[in-house]
Amino acid sequence: MPLTMNRDVFITCAVTGGGGTQDRSPHVPRSPEQIANSAIAAAQAGAAVVHCHVRDPKTGAPSRDLGYYRELTERIRASDTDVVLNLTAGMGGDMIFGDPETPLPLNEAASDMVGASERVAHVGECLPEICTLDCGTMNFAEADYVMTNTPGMLTAMGGMMTELGVKPEIEAFDTGHLWYAKQLVADGVLESDALVQLCMGVPWGAPNDLNTFMAMVNNVPHDWNWSAFSLGRDQMPYVAAAVLAGGNVRVGLEDNLMLDRGVLAENHQLVTRAAEIITRLGARILTPAEVREKLRLTKRAPK
Repeated sequence: MPLTMNRDVFITCAVTGGGGTQDRSPHVPRSPEQIANSAIAAAQAGAAVVHCHVRDPKTGAPSRDLGYYRELTERIRASDTDVVLNLTAGMGGDMIFGDPETPLPLNEAASDMVGASERVAHVGECLPEICTLDCGTMNFAEADYVMTNTPGMLTAMGGMMTELGVKPEIEAFDTGHLWYAKQLVADGVLESDALVQLCMGVPWGAPNDLNTFMAMVNNVPHDWNWSAFSLGRDQMPYVAAAVLAGGNVRVGLEDNLMLDRGVLAENHQLVTRAAEIITRLGARILTPAEVREKLRLTKRAPK
């Protein structure tokens, strides 16, 4: 498939993530206020979309607390900075098994498994324009940790998102995830003009070599919109790769803590660096309003 460069690009900033990065950089925001302020600064730097998790303000640990999500969204919406809000719905599917000889019962203290309705409860409460849908189950980084998203879970969660009028952003960590996303569209669970985030280099999903990346790109239907990212030092090279391959880009502290060797980044600095790459390639950066029109998004206040 020949490359067709994207000339109108939107930037997503993944502000804080759900990984254990809170003690690796003082710039990883923890409280709803800190996350909102970092998201607003990223938007002012050129991010049209902010992708947000929440954390326990005291410990920095990942959280699913509805109150934190409510405060975060209210702070962002009350600001004078326009931005498309994208909330994660990836929490609540973590299975941590016991040792290889006695995998059951699960490590209940570390596992976080809840039902589909609870996993999207904050989406119904806050009504963001976009929420994520991790479109498959996979071994995820640490030993004996399985990110769990069964077909039944995905059908239920995707249906709830569609019913709420919130656009799912399909998180595809491997080619099989794209395969099942197409099935969700064929089954009418997701609308036909789907949105995909290609997640490259996340152990143990799709490796971030360019051959695998192009295999992922070539599996995205031509009428879908897509974005891509990779981790760590490969974050900025994948900004260029995504634009050249016809997509949009994601940067942020969820995926990379460094601006340069030995220099810890802030979210707005990563967005600024990405914007420089995009414009030097000859592309234009889309505004939040243009992204809403492109993706057919509905901006609403919470209930």
